Amino acid sequence: MTLTYIWASFFIIGLIAALAQWIFLGDTEIFKKIIDGTFESAKVGVMEIALPLAGIMTLWLGILNIGEKAGAINLLAKIIAPFFSRIFPEVPKNHPANGHMVMNFSANLLGLDNAATPFGLKAMESLHTLNPNKDTASNAQIMFLVLHASGLTLIPLSIMAQRAVLGAADPSDIFIPCLIATYVATTVGMVAVAIKQRINLFNAVVIGWLGGITAFIVALIYYLSHYLTKTEITTFSKVSSNLILLLIIVGFITAALRKKIDVYDAFIEGAKGGIQTSLIIIPYLVGMLVAISVLRNSGVLGFIVNGFNWFFMQLGVNTDFTPALPTALMKPVSGSGARALMIDAMKTYGVDSFVGRLACVFQGSADTTFYIVALYFGSVGIKKTRYAVPLGLVAEFSGVIAAVWVAYLFFHA
Repeated sequence: MTLTYIWASFFIIGLIAALAQWIFLGDTEIFKKIIDGTFESAKVGVMEIALPLAGIMTLWLGILNIGEKAGAINLLAKIIAPFFSRIFPEVPKNHPANGHMVMNFSANLLGLDNAATPFGLKAMESLHTLNPNKDTASNAQIMFLVLHASGLTLIPLSIMAQRAVLGAADPSDIFIPCLIATYVATTVGMVAVAIKQRINLFNAVVIGWLGGITAFIVALIYYLSHYLTKTEITTFSKVSSNLILLLIIVGFITAALRKKIDVYDAFIEGAKGGIQTSLIIIPYLVGMLVAISVLRNSGVLGFIVNGFNWFFMQLGVNTDFTPALPTALMKPVSGSGARALMIDAMKTYGVDSFVGRLACVFQGSADTTFYIVALYFGSVGIKKTRYAVPLGLVAEFSGVIAAVWVAYLFFHA
């Protein structure tokens, strides 16, 4: 019921805010703006998200099916099994879900959004085969969703590209702050779910894996920041991420050919599910995007930002960060909306201003919890999300706090 209450509250709060603006401010256009926004959001959900996703899903579900038949997914599952068996205790060590989750997290880490979504949907589908209550999220599905919502990304290529388009002196200067913020969000999300599910993280395997991942990230950051120029960093991220993706495709196909598998038939067999999955998620996407549109166009987020500004002023806290808050507030509900607010902040305050940079770090600090819940749980028909949304928001909130701290550390005069 959590998602039901949240979804309904978006409409109710939006209506109240619109009525207030009409009665007290004389804004006669507010209702038209909201209704126009609902039509536009419904169109976007189908035409710009679900249908394009059908093509991407068709491709990658076909590739994944080749990987499964070749044994590559099971190999990944075996490698990651010692760690995943601790944080996903309900998932058998050699279950394909482990390999699918590894593929999803790897794609996210490399900033490959188009590939991450099919991997993630396949992972959620695999986890659902282990779920005895098909309309209720399992513990493993909640852990996966919260980790995914934390949005761990190594190099935020799309944000750096947008900064370059707007003429930033150093488009990639936000990549280390983004990495720090999103890593905090991921760690907090995992710990929060582990506490709720009573998972013991204090064992040699978990600590070893987390320590190894942390050391790898720190070493990579050190290498990128000390031995490469900003232009070389951008080139490195483009080449490495897409090369790895191509190697995955060719590796799956080669492994399947060695086992004398008919790779084209295997591809077609897996690809058939792409369109079906996209059709299933349309109602969930449209419902959530329309509700988000009502909240955004009613001006509620603006009221909240003004309230935060007043609150922090009363506490005597520096409020230079509050103009960037709309991006942080929009991020849990709409990635495209947050991106638009990030761009607006850079255009309004300057691409290299503190607010402009902080908005970029907000954008890269976590993923979109409500969108992910609608997309991933909707794809397998889950209606009862339990505590997935609150803990997803906890992860995102920790990313916001970390983003503010690291932005002041790196960019504030």
